[in-house]
Amino acid sequence: MSEFMTELSPWHWLILGMVLLGFEVLGTAGFLLGIALGALLQAVILFVVPDMAWHVQLLIFALSSVIFTLLYWRLFRRFNDRSDQPLLNDRAAQLVGRQLVLAGPIENGLGKIQIGDTLWRAQADANIPAGSKVEIIDSQGMVLVVRQID
Repeated sequence: MSEFMTELSPWHWLILGMVLLGFEVLGTAGFLLGIALGALLQAVILFVVPDMAWHVQLLIFALSSVIFTLLYWRLFRRFNDRSDQPLLNDRAAQLVGRQLVLAGPIENGLGKIQIGDTLWRAQADANIPAGSKVEIIDSQGMVLVVRQID
C-alpha cells in the first residue's frame, strides 16, 4: 500500500475526480462535489509540482475538499434552492387567499373544510357556523387557518 502511495500521479487524482463527478451526476445532491473538486485541484497541483510527497498530496486534497464542500453549502446551495414557483409542492399554501362557504361548522377553533374532493382540517380563532363565507389566510403544515368574511 505504501508503494502505491509513493507512486501517486496526477492521473490518479484526475481519474478519482472524474469518477466522483460521475457519481455526483447520478444524484448525490452536492455531497460528492467538493471532494471531486478537491481531487481535480490536486491533479492540477501535481502536474505543476510533480515531486510532491504523498502525505502532502493527501493533506492538500483533504483541506481543499473541505473548503470546496463548505463553499458549496454556504454559497451555491441557496442558489440551487431558489425557485420561480416556491409553492409548487405545498398544496396548503397554494390555497391561501381562497374564499369559500363552510359546509360544516368550526367549533372550539377546529373543523373541516371540503375543497374539491379533499377534506382539509381547518383552524379559526372563533367558532364559525356552517354556511358562513370564510377566507383561508394561512397554512400551518396541512392545517388551513381561516377567518370569517362578513
